[in-house]
Amino acid sequence: MKTPSDPQPDPFEAAAKAAEEAIRSTSKKAENVINPVPEPVQDREDALIETASSWAEEGGVIAPVPLYEERQKAPEAQPEKSAPGPEPAPEPGPPPAPEVTAESLLAEEKERVLREPAKRSRRTRKTRAAKPAKTGGPGRLARSTAFFSIATAASRVAGLAREIVAAGYFGISGPMSAFTVAFQVPNLIRALFADAALQPAFVPIFTEQIEKGKYREAFRMASTLLLLVTMVLGAITAFFILAAGLVMPIFAPGFTGATETLMVVLSQILFPILILLGVTGVVVGILNSYDRFGAFAISPLFWNLTIIAVVIATVPLFPEDKQIYAYAIGVVAGTVVQLLIPTWDLRNTPFKFTFKVDFKDPNVRRVLFMMIPVTLSLGLINFNLLVNSFFGSLVSDEAPAAIDKAFRIYQLPQGIFSVAIATVLFPTLARFANRRDFDSLRSTLAKGMRQIIFVLVPASAAILVLSEPMIRVVYQRGEFGPAETVLVSTALYWFAFSLPTNGMYLLLSRTFFGLQKPWIPTWIAGANLAVTAIGSFLLYKPYGVAGIVAATAIATAVSVVIQTVMLRTRLGGIEFTRFLNSLARILIASAVLAGVSYEIWNLADHILGQGLVGQIISIGAGLGLGGLSYMAVCQILKVPELDQMTALVRRRS
Repeated sequence: MKTPSDPQPDPFEAAAKAAEEAIRSTSKKAENVINPVPEPVQDREDALIETASSWAEEGGVIAPVPLYEERQKAPEAQPEKSAPGPEPAPEPGPPPAPEVTAESLLAEEKERVLREPAKRSRRTRKTRAAKPAKTGGPGRLARSTAFFSIATAASRVAGLAREIVAAGYFGISGPMSAFTVAFQVPNLIRALFADAALQPAFVPIFTEQIEKGKYREAFRMASTLLLLVTMVLGAITAFFILAAGLVMPIFAPGFTGATETLMVVLSQILFPILILLGVTGVVVGILNSYDRFGAFAISPLFWNLTIIAVVIATVPLFPEDKQIYAYAIGVVAGTVVQLLIPTWDLRNTPFKFTFKVDFKDPNVRRVLFMMIPVTLSLGLINFNLLVNSFFGSLVSDEAPAAIDKAFRIYQLPQGIFSVAIATVLFPTLARFANRRDFDSLRSTLAKGMRQIIFVLVPASAAILVLSEPMIRVVYQRGEFGPAETVLVSTALYWFAFSLPTNGMYLLLSRTFFGLQKPWIPTWIAGANLAVTAIGSFLLYKPYGVAGIVAATAIATAVSVVIQTVMLRTRLGGIEFTRFLNSLARILIASAVLAGVSYEIWNLADHILGQGLVGQIISIGAGLGLGGLSYMAVCQILKVPELDQMTALVRRRS
């Protein structure tokens, strides 16, 4: 018997809890009748209904149970039940409203739920045959990849425009090199603690919870991470701003005087982007788990456009020796825009933020634990850029900016396709891994690898033969002269060798993350960094910028070989024979592309000269006819990836 001191149960909590239990039991019974073989993954609509009542208190989906207090505002006595027999004719007028209690709410909810599964099952039987499964349709993945590629291509073009504007204002002089290092250091910290590290660790676990129908747990985990990331990155940002004068010179020992001072101040302006990018990482991870890639794909476009607008508008406001500050301010403003776009898209998912966080949540601990190897892996990859700048600063004040400018051109084909396919396939690879469906995982991975080389091997061939005219037409104006063109084109030439392998490296690394085996790519990334550092140390003195970039290409190739061997063992193969068969044909077609592109450009260059319009025409003609020759040779050699791309274009049209 309860005493007055005992806590009295809240009526709504009791009703919601009872209703939730009823929903679970009745949904399970109905499902067993319709489909006696239990499915491994619960339907998302059913799962939402199961958790709706309890989650409504935390800011999530709306509860199906009416609020008990509101229903009790005008209670009336419930009529007594009559004896069995024919019911008397009803009295005219509205019937009296029944009294609402926790028991009546429970009964009402039971009735509704008993009807719902049957309705949903009939609707499901009609639509399952007509609609492909959300996670398994290759056409859907192809369309997502195509959209992501188009959006990413637009952002890369805008990024190229940003680099052109920056090169025109600042060239590759000391201030531009100071900005390059000042941006790379917070970018490295971002890779360690923010979006690049969070997404591979967060998406598999969040997706796993959604697949199991555990919406409440998934939403609370994401909300907890949002708050945790903000607090931790805020503290890191404060530390680096205060200690920039001591920390930044470590990354560019060759800088002295005004260049070093400028690098320190620029880093203090740029470090706040850490907090913004950390929140962006969680938000984008949520969107990707729901197969929503649009906002993530277009946000870099507006990031670049914002920077361009800020640079053009604010450069005249600064004295000549401090105009580079406009670039740093533009990056901060662009990062704010980059966060706002995916945050707005969260409206289209069931996710709702809740302040009822739990820092002891085991799923949060799992994400943080997975972030350790992911952080090390991706951080080590990004550390390669700092290694390039470190040794570049020992070559000259211009070398770090020259390598960075070449890297931006190199990233254009990389981002248009390989980043797109790795990002789009990652949630699918994670789902297949969670379900232990290794046949689908192996097939999806192998197709992604073949599609990457189909696009990036010919792109690499084109860069090898046209690196100098490409740099000339893109950068050579304003403060960027012929001497800068030679230096940057040398770096781009050697970057071209790592274009296909870096694309595969990204996809293979994410496959390990999807398998929740993050320590494997971690030590591979460590080996990659070691090879890069040793190679740069051995090659920077005799070969300068070329030796530094060549060391990066060698390290990436070694890493891909190791990843491929290890994944073949774990997945029982990755269709490697088909990969080698396609690679041989693609190499032949790419050699034809390189020859045709160079000869057409060389002929047009002699006729039209090296003016901007003439170079655009000659490079465009060379790449266009070279591309047509590549497609023709692929058709003759029956490269299967060509048919896949052609089919995709036809579906899009």
